[in-house]
Amino acid sequence: MSQALLIIDYSNDFIDEKGALSCGEPGRQLDGVICRLMEETAAAGGFVVVCNDRHEETDLYHPERALFPAHNLAGTWGEEIYGETGKRFRHLQASQAGQTLYLPKIWYSAFHDTPLDAMLRQRGVNEITVCGVCTDICVLHTVTDAYYRGYTVKVKADACAALSPEGQRWGLAHMRDSLGAELI
Repeated sequence: MSQALLIIDYSNDFIDEKGALSCGEPGRQLDGVICRLMEETAAAGGFVVVCNDRHEETDLYHPERALFPAHNLAGTWGEEIYGETGKRFRHLQASQAGQTLYLPKIWYSAFHDTPLDAMLRQRGVNEITVCGVCTDICVLHTVTDAYYRGYTVKVKADACAALSPEGQRWGLAHMRDSLGAELI
């Protein structure tokens, strides 16, 4: 059984205090936990995949434009992987290129309109652990799509954050109770 760690939207715009859509201190507190998860996954022979939003400034018709400020614009600081996680990811990518992947996305789910499912299946992955932000938005939608595709899903609860405590509680409970995700 091959495993993968999916890190969702751990970017400057979602985490840094100057980010366009920051989830604040709860997001910043995940940095060390996510670094440890990446190292453990890679050491065990699993795959590490960072799936961050990437939006185009000229895409005025994307539905998120009506809901959120512009964020994770292609080629900007906001799109870059945040903090120590970004540094460690780049190090792993340089030393274990086939095991460490970066996959931009334009929708909430990392599976929607991306080659993620094919990439995981080509590598024999059938179990994924998901972490990142926001628990009740992009993490939730990624877990939902993984559930529909038949993956065994674990959510690293202490490596997820939301824009509000209510969103955090609801998102974790929904993934556990309605999608069968194991909270670890």
